[in-house]
Amino acid sequence: MNDQPDTNTIWIFGYGSLIWNPGFDAAERSLARAPGYERSFCLRSLVHRGTPEAPGLVLALNTGQGGCDGVAFAVRTGQEAEVMAYLRERELVTSAYLEREIPLELADGRRVQAVTYVIDRHHDQYCGALTLEEQARIIAQATGGRGPNSDYLFNTAAHLHELGIPDTMLDGLAARVRELTC
Repeated sequence: MNDQPDTNTIWIFGYGSLIWNPGFDAAERSLARAPGYERSFCLRSLVHRGTPEAPGLVLALNTGQGGCDGVAFAVRTGQEAEVMAYLRERELVTSAYLEREIPLELADGRRVQAVTYVIDRHHDQYCGALTLEEQARIIAQATGGRGPNSDYLFNTAAHLHELGIPDTMLDGLAARVRELTC
């Protein structure tokens, strides 16, 4: 195991849609863990998975117990500016996310710093106190510029399963949304 951080490569941490749709060709991809964070449907989506009149919900990285498992992507040398501009346009559309560099533990034991998008708990789109039932009802009904909110949930849950990343909260939420949409 290498305890020395990799400081020469820009890494991106995906915990939601970046897992299954990063939008760029990575030089390397690895399962990774972000200690001290959790994946949470705590962000009202006004653009991609909802509208201002009928907001949806999307995942955000929130401080929490344990850690959040996801995927780390190494940006190809020479593509750093292009990838960061793309991610900022995609992720910072309403300023509800804060771009942060956080420590990650890669599956092979390496430790790296990675750029990721963490929820701004002071932003008016933050909704961290919703029950699972409230989340399910919103997700079952919302649609935005990138399609139905339920597709976002189902894609994320399916890809986590494919990667062998357990997430009981997402599984329970997906099951409830399926009940509501059938």
